[in-house]
Amino acid sequence: MQEIFSKHSLEVLTEQVIEYLPKLALALITLIAGLWLISLFVKFIVRIMQARKVDESLRPFFRTIISIVLKVLLLISVMGMIGIEMTSFIALLGAVGLSIGMALSGSLQHFAGGVLLLIYKPFVKEDFIEAQGHKGTVKELRIFNTVLHTLDNKVVFIPNGPLSTGSIVNYSREPQRRIDSVFSISYGSDIKKAKDIISEVIESNSKILKDPLPVIGVKELAASSVVLESRVWVNNSDLIELGFYMNEAVKLAFDSNGIVMPFPQMDVNLKKIESNE
Repeated sequence: MQEIFSKHSLEVLTEQVIEYLPKLALALITLIAGLWLISLFVKFIVRIMQARKVDESLRPFFRTIISIVLKVLLLISVMGMIGIEMTSFIALLGAVGLSIGMALSGSLQHFAGGVLLLIYKPFVKEDFIEAQGHKGTVKELRIFNTVLHTLDNKVVFIPNGPLSTGSIVNYSREPQRRIDSVFSISYGSDIKKAKDIISEVIESNSKILKDPLPVIGVKELAASSVVLESRVWVNNSDLIELGFYMNEAVKLAFDSNGIVMPFPQMDVNLKKIESNE
């Protein structure tokens, strides 16, 4: 009896092997060929991104996402070819994905923010930006956060969620910037002479651009001074240097030419009260 049962089991096993072997071989061939085709397709996409000059920070992200999606679809197809019921598997996969999504809702928000920043590119690496109360140079744009180096060499990690929805000031996007300098002179000083001195200071520095033309004017008639303002255009790389230059050079030129720059002061008068006693 046992021998008959073993013989029957062997026959059933043989039949199943004969039945599933072609499917298994076809699925294996499909898997190998599919992986090869996916590899070629991903390389083709990378070449297209290079030809169209897609930002370098975007290329690895898109390459990884496309590769993962295609491989998951290939795996599902291969499992279906073998005969595995995929309906329950896909439902289970969806439930697991939903649970993970709810548990990582904050991280997914930062992930979505990173994707938006990579697509719309309000800044790129080495741009100097101001965002979320911080100023610094962008050193790395990650999927979940952005890394800034501040001027005093601190490293700031800003989550991409609020960064993508908040305001961003990019100081590096435009090649030229304007320097607005304010100078106060006393009411007794010659306004025209002061403006001529500022103009000479501007013309003496070749790094200050002639186009657009510099502008000098009276900004305000304040309580104790006449406020002059100069507006000059410079290359972005010279901004800090020329900002310091304008303040120092104009102050020295005013001192040399007798232009008084007033400062807050208070006069105190003491009055003696005589007693009638």
